[in-house]
Amino acid sequence: MVSVDPRAAELRVVASGLQFPEGPIALRDGSVLLVEIQRGTLSRVAPDGKVTVVAELGGGPNGAAIGPDGAAYVCNNGGFEWHDRGGITAPGHQPAGYIGGRIQRVVLDGPDAGTVTDLYTECDGRPLRGPNDIVFDAQGGFWFTDLGKSRARDNDTGSLYYALPDGSSITEVVHPLTQPNGVGLSPDGSRVYVAETGPGRVWCWDVAGPAEVRPANGGIGPGGATLLHGFAGYQLLDSLAVDGDGNVCVATLITGAVSVIAPDGTLVRQVPVPDPDPFVTNICFAGAGSRTAYVTSSGRGLLYATQWHTTGIDLAFSA
Repeated sequence: MVSVDPRAAELRVVASGLQFPEGPIALRDGSVLLVEIQRGTLSRVAPDGKVTVVAELGGGPNGAAIGPDGAAYVCNNGGFEWHDRGGITAPGHQPAGYIGGRIQRVVLDGPDAGTVTDLYTECDGRPLRGPNDIVFDAQGGFWFTDLGKSRARDNDTGSLYYALPDGSSITEVVHPLTQPNGVGLSPDGSRVYVAETGPGRVWCWDVAGPAEVRPANGGIGPGGATLLHGFAGYQLLDSLAVDGDGNVCVATLITGAVSVIAPDGTLVRQVPVPDPDPFVTNICFAGAGSRTAYVTSSGRGLLYATQWHTTGIDLAFSA
């Protein structure tokens, strides 16, 4: 039986009143960079909880990561309809004001701080629909998922992409995927993981090189993927991060927790947030040697901090 970790009592609120926060990035100065999807911004949360807007992005900024040039790279899903579910904010279908999916670059420092550039809006003539999560590798490129958008009568199929931060190259690596959301790399960069939201599945591939995967352990899933873990019951998945032990820590919707999956696919534990929220969407770590983790409780507009079970890892690039 999977243990439900009582660590929820140890999560403390760092910031409240956020407008569907996602994509947290722990910065070296102790602050946290994140997106506010409903607000359409990239924002910074200071250690004392003060929130400042770094850039106005429009649409629906989703996952974010620091690139090799120190800029922030943001997956923008183009926007959602928004609903209030008894005090819980919930995203819905593609809105009337949908701006299209895109990868955006945001300057963080210097005289051009806050400048936003649309880096990619299509791949091989096909528009990006709902870019969601992003992770950089040691070579300086990035993997990202495109979950697609839903409408009243149909849904897009999704993809896993690889792109370069200078805007020169974007490759669709795996298609189709069903609502691909979280994406992450193993500590040594040899595996790439993707969580599918609706099916509640985490897939993994061996990384053959930039923009190239090969079947992991003879996998026969999409693009030769191996199923790392499939969740029982109605447990939807959101974004993910990999900790220092190589565990895949994936935000689990409806359950309102972060689920910890060992590299062998075993579901080790689930860590719920203190105030029930079906939209626990992401986790990030402060880095190697630190057990500090940050969790976004998006439906309630909260950013939590906690001491995790293990240390984090140093991402390829930081700020």
